Amino acid sequence: MSSTYPPVTEARAAGVTATLPASAANPVVVEVTRGTMVESRHRAAVAVVDADGKVVRGWGDIDRPIYGRSAIKPLQALPLIESGAADRYGLGDAEIALACASHNGEPRHVELVGAWLARIGCTIGDLECGGQWPSHDATVAALHRAGRAPTAVYNNCSGKHAGFLSTARHLGEPTRGYVRHEHAVQQRILGTLEQMTGLRLCDAPRGIDGCGIPVIGVPLGNIAMAMARLADADDLPPARAAAARRVLAAMAAEPFLVAGTDRFCTVVMQRAGAKAVLKTGAEGVHTAVLPTLGLGVALKVDDGASRAAEAAMGQVLRHLGILTEADAAFLAETLTPPVRNRAGLETGRVRPAADCPF
Repeated sequence: MSSTYPPVTEARAAGVTATLPASAANPVVVEVTRGTMVESRHRAAVAVVDADGKVVRGWGDIDRPIYGRSAIKPLQALPLIESGAADRYGLGDAEIALACASHNGEPRHVELVGAWLARIGCTIGDLECGGQWPSHDATVAALHRAGRAPTAVYNNCSGKHAGFLSTARHLGEPTRGYVRHEHAVQQRILGTLEQMTGLRLCDAPRGIDGCGIPVIGVPLGNIAMAMARLADADDLPPARAAAARRVLAAMAAEPFLVAGTDRFCTVVMQRAGAKAVLKTGAEGVHTAVLPTLGLGVALKVDDGASRAAEAAMGQVLRHLGILTEADAAFLAETLTPPVRNRAGLETGRVRPAADCPF
């Protein structure tokens, strides 16, 4: 294992190797059409890695550190289970899925998080993620009709934060300031990320996520390896392996709670079942855990476009045989979504680029 955070040129511990010089451009993987012309193109790097760190497929610069954003929430949820907090508070698949979620803020999401907070003796006021309007038009309209502004429970990360509060409560740690880098909750997560990515991250690039917690720069290939270790947990310590299996089972059982109505992660998981556990992140990051193949996938779109990240992930799943042609036909509106104008008329498509390398 590397003793320090490695320079990009040194690749990483555990055998993950680069496939493109850092100076080269990432390939164009997604294009957006309007009428008969391609109007926009998106470049991305993609890593498909096994639990030993072997690159099974790789396109673009997978050695460059990225912020995993919400795409690594399944890793951040591991301490919730390993600490004993999940069992102490009787958390089931619904709560664990919400701990991994970037949810729409729909009524079921909000009600479950609110009930969870009450169960651990906390309130919405203890959430430090900030308020956010839901990503669901009907819920936004209902709040407007009621003359209400959204509280922190509507934040797409409120389930993750409820998990942080649960762990702090269980271990007798202060709940105030749990989002800060030096808090025991975040230090525990940092340790988990180090173990799962095979890196020491004390000198890694660091910032603050949209919900207020630290974000750590990790090479894309190492993120894919960490996801593969969720998929193939046999070599993990018993408590970590059990937590990994529980996280995946919860997300597969409750795909709606992971995202919501008409969301890519939810719709594809509802079709694929336990073959693919998906997680989106901000700024064009997306991950997948593929238990039947023992692989992890991580991708980052250069320009941060979520529409491109979803289309790229759909194409990766097809390339790896996770989605069949029948699945692709069923999911056509999700995998290659239409572009519509204000009147609702379809004007183009988001689709894999004609020269997409996978």
